[in-house]
Amino acid sequence: MPPLTALRAFDALAETGSASAAGAALNVSHAAVSQQIRALENHMGLGLVDRSGRGLSLTPEGHELAEALRVGFGAISRTVEALSAADAGRPVHVSCTPTFAAQWLMPRLAPFRQAHPEVDLMIDPTPQLVSLEPGGTDVALRFGQGQWPGLESSLLFKTPLIAVAAPRLVGDRAIEEPADLTDLPWLQEFGTNESSDWLRRRGVTKDRAAGLTQMPGHMLLEALREGQGVAVTVLEWVRADVEAGRLLKLFEDDADTGYYVVTRPGPMRPPARAFTGWLRREARAQPG
Repeated sequence: MPPLTALRAFDALAETGSASAAGAALNVSHAAVSQQIRALENHMGLGLVDRSGRGLSLTPEGHELAEALRVGFGAISRTVEALSAADAGRPVHVSCTPTFAAQWLMPRLAPFRQAHPEVDLMIDPTPQLVSLEPGGTDVALRFGQGQWPGLESSLLFKTPLIAVAAPRLVGDRAIEEPADLTDLPWLQEFGTNESSDWLRRRGVTKDRAAGLTQMPGHMLLEALREGQGVAVTVLEWVRADVEAGRLLKLFEDDADTGYYVVTRPGPMRPPARAFTGWLRREARAQPG
């Protein structure tokens, strides 16, 4: 096949009738168009343009090729337009944990809806690390240190991981190391291993004597406040409770962690780009 640029130049020449007009349509010089046409003729071994008169005209072979290109480029253009329109109308699919959705995203979402009524959203609250595939999830909001191979991530806000419990649960017992917590009941967000992983990283291998209850994230926070167990969560979700004394911060991680906006490499759809831009502006505006 000849180079696509040469075929496009010839198609523009056939459509406009002159090298100057074709150059203007393609945003190149008329000399560049003429050079592409000659390269196309040399590639095919055929004369496509009759240059014997005062103007340019197509040879019979040129007319035949021009008709084929008109049909071919027209079909390509219609298909690209249809695919782009279909994808543009698809809701922005957002994956995040139930806790993030309830504590951070949903309370802030009304201004985005007012500013972008044309953008449809699909919020998928799940603790699972979903795959970001074309035609599927557009944006994931993940907690960690920003390292997810094959994906692009940008920090939304920093917040450490902490172990926390209600004062009524801890009572007057001395809590000096994580192992001192194993005789207390534990709470964990359903679908995660946060508390188990946290204890294991600190060398605690003995069983939790009072057991573990798993539940959705928004229920976990309420159970924490009621003194039903110890939990590992991010400081951001319980900061007000800790400051008010309703919860005790027992241990805090030193790791540099936070929530990240995670996307596939490459260009984003305009609706997804509008949503991620809004996320970052909201995060910059929040206190602290």
